Amino acid sequence: MGSYDIERYLNIRSAYGTSFGPDGERLSFLMDTTGTSQVWTLENPRGWPEQRTFYDERVTFASWSPERPELLFGMDEGGNERAQLFRLDAETGMIENVTAMPEAKHRWGGWSHDGERVAFTSNRRDESVFDIYVQGRDETGDDAELVYEGDGWLSLAGWSPDDSRLLVSQAYSNFDQDLYVLDLEADEPGLEHLTPHEGDVRYGSASWAPDGEGIYLVTDEGEADTLYLAYLDLETCDLETVIDGDGWNVDGIALDDETGRFVCSRNVEGYTELTVGEFDADEPTAYDAFPEPDLPGGVAGGVSFDPDAERFALSTSGDTVNTNVFVVDIETGAVDRWTSAPTAGIPRETFDESNLVHVESFDELEVPGFLSLPDDHEDGQTPVIVDIHGGPESQRRPSFSSVKQYFLDRGYAYFEPNVRGSSGYGADYAALDDVEKRMDSVADIEACVEWLQDHPAIDPDRIAAKGGSYGGFMVLAALTEYPDLWAAGIDVVGIANFVTFLENTGDWRRELREAEYGSLAEDRDFLEEISPINNVEQIEAPLFVLHGENDPRVPVGEAEQIVEEVREHGVPVRKQIFEDEGHGFSKLDNRIEAYSEIADFLDEHV
Repeated sequence: MGSYDIERYLNIRSAYGTSFGPDGERLSFLMDTTGTSQVWTLENPRGWPEQRTFYDERVTFASWSPERPELLFGMDEGGNERAQLFRLDAETGMIENVTAMPEAKHRWGGWSHDGERVAFTSNRRDESVFDIYVQGRDETGDDAELVYEGDGWLSLAGWSPDDSRLLVSQAYSNFDQDLYVLDLEADEPGLEHLTPHEGDVRYGSASWAPDGEGIYLVTDEGEADTLYLAYLDLETCDLETVIDGDGWNVDGIALDDETGRFVCSRNVEGYTELTVGEFDADEPTAYDAFPEPDLPGGVAGGVSFDPDAERFALSTSGDTVNTNVFVVDIETGAVDRWTSAPTAGIPRETFDESNLVHVESFDELEVPGFLSLPDDHEDGQTPVIVDIHGGPESQRRPSFSSVKQYFLDRGYAYFEPNVRGSSGYGADYAALDDVEKRMDSVADIEACVEWLQDHPAIDPDRIAAKGGSYGGFMVLAALTEYPDLWAAGIDVVGIANFVTFLENTGDWRRELREAEYGSLAEDRDFLEEISPINNVEQIEAPLFVLHGENDPRVPVGEAEQIVEEVREHGVPVRKQIFEDEGHGFSKLDNRIEAYSEIADFLDEHV
């Protein structure tokens, strides 16, 4: 057994989600010291942080007002994702629910530059669509002004520099979006379409240029396979390339719309590369570059500028580096660590690094993945957990995972594949699992397991599949399609039946998910065919199913039906439902219980 129990590992803390206060002297961030992420503030590097919120539920973001000592934060109830917005007065500590519509989702859209108003989108009027609202900083509930009625998945990318317009994004799928401008001062506010296009084109991470006459964004317009940074002229709607990803995605840009200073990130094989610069006021595609900061770990993001854009804060993470907040001097690249999220007394040097590997699949496609081996592994004796990400358009990156380090400490190897359909490797790669090609990604898992069976460290008879959400579907599909490969399976909030999943998922999500998986109207027979529930007689490996009772994305009925069917076929199956969780487990006590049970299950069967 390992040196430390799961409770110790799950008490390793993360500090992230940073925001600079209006005076530049104070930084807010989220940290999970109490077991769920709460708002904390800090006045100097490695100073004593002050906890600002004290809830059992996790806070999802916090954003300082640009003008006053107050911040807005978001929080839902029991994982139901119906987030409300709250205003925290940093001087008095008083907190007020400013949306107070518990049945609706609220998606943050930002403060106006004068700090007088906030914008957000919400599905108050119709659960399946998002409208745009503007609300005074001291208004609540019904006081919010409905400024535009949407007809789909609308989100906001920020206020124009003069606060007269909002930048609006509409998503049709993860690989197809549009951008619009909403003029708040028009007699009848309407959306001006900036990105008419055919086919699937991504337009993301949109930010106003300082003069308000253009937009910086990442896109693959022009049939590019990967995302590049571009400048969109609002008058002509011409698009010019600013930074090409050179075969990798430019993930996003953070831009200070007063100075034109920016931080741009590129995703190279899962690792972050940053470009820090300042745009030329006269030539919007030209910029001066500053030194790239030397940050620990391999993955960084969540940039927030101080009021003068002389510094920016962000969080970084790595295989052996738990997530912390750093502040970077823009002109010199000098780095200061501000937070001290602890490792629960576990020495950092005991954490294990992963290695980037590539596995050849059935059609010669190269599938990337990260393999971590325990320090003291014996050749041919090492059990391995194949941990499959969700999405499906997500990506496993070499960031810190306390769960992974716990299982490595217990002697398990850990393999995290980015099968076809994953993001980060171009649009073509991401589309290789769409609709009728869904099971090709499951075949990638077979190729990965066969590669692991040939690895000198691995015991080929002790391989377990683990995955959450869509990754839970992948676990069930791998167990039904390739039953003889597995010693055990762990399905966390996974999809067992695509038809019942699409019928019962949140109304606001259905259309987006059908764009990926296929529609109930046109693809029902195919969705039935590939649903693990309809191939359950193939499962031979013991199965553990965990779910949250309040899951709005993958309803708990998915867990109930697969457990019942597997049990009827005489296969060992365990079920655990958490009454106060949604799509995943956010509360520390629940996480400890879940992973203790998973560890016992794996020790018994693997």
